[in-house]
Amino acid sequence: MAEKKPKLHYPNGRGRMETVRWVLAAAGVEFEEEFLETKEQLQKLQDGNHLLFQQVPMVEIDGMKLVQTRSILHYIADKHNLFGRDLKERTLIDMYVEGTLDLLELIIMHPFLKPDDQQKEVVSMAQKAILRYFPVFEKVLREHGQRFLVGNQLSLADVVLLQTILALEEKIPNILASYFPSFQEYSVKVSNVPTIRKFLEPGSKKKPPPDEIYVRTVYNVFMP
Repeated sequence: MAEKKPKLHYPNGRGRMETVRWVLAAAGVEFEEEFLETKEQLQKLQDGNHLLFQQVPMVEIDGMKLVQTRSILHYIADKHNLFGRDLKERTLIDMYVEGTLDLLELIIMHPFLKPDDQQKEVVSMAQKAILRYFPVFEKVLREHGQRFLVGNQLSLADVVLLQTILALEEKIPNILASYFPSFQEYSVKVSNVPTIRKFLEPGSKKKPPPDEIYVRTVYNVFMP
C-alpha cells in the first residue's frame, strides 16, 4: 500500500510554508496542497481541532496534523536523512537553520510593508546578509572545505540557506557575485542536487515571488 502523500494547508503562496515545500522536494517527497482562500476555511480547521495553536502552516503527514514551522521541518528532515547523523551534526544544522530563518523572515514579511518602507527594508536586508549572515556560512564552508554545510552531505541547513539566497537574489541581483564569489559556487552546487534542480524547474510546486493577489489573500484569510 502506497504511503499517503503529505497534505499542506496554507494560502497559495510562499510565506512560512515555502520552506516546508523546499524540504519535501529536496527529500524527493510528493505532496498535495489545500489552499486557504477565505476566513471560513481557516475557521473550519480551527473548529475541527485540526490546528493545535489555531495557526497554519499545518501539514498532515503520517497520521499527524503538524503545526509550528520548525517542528514540521525537523520531522521531515529527520525522517528523510536531512538532519545529521548524530547529536553534534543535528545541533549544528539547527543552529545554521535558526540563523538563516532570521534573515528569511525579513524576506517573508517584505511584501506586507508599506510601499515607502519596502525599499528601505531591501537596503536593510542587504546589509544584514552582507555583514552578518552570509560571512558566517562562507567561513564555515571555507574552513572545512566540504561541499555542504554539515557532515559533507545535504541537510536541512543547505536547503533553507539556498531558499533564502535565491529569494534574496530576486530582490538584490548579484549579491553573491558581488560580495561572496566563493559562496556563489556553493549555491550553484546545491542548486544542482537532482531533487532540488527538479524543484527549481518550471512547473514545480515552488511558488513564485509574492504578488498583490497573494498579499490580498493573506489579509482575507488571517486579518479580523
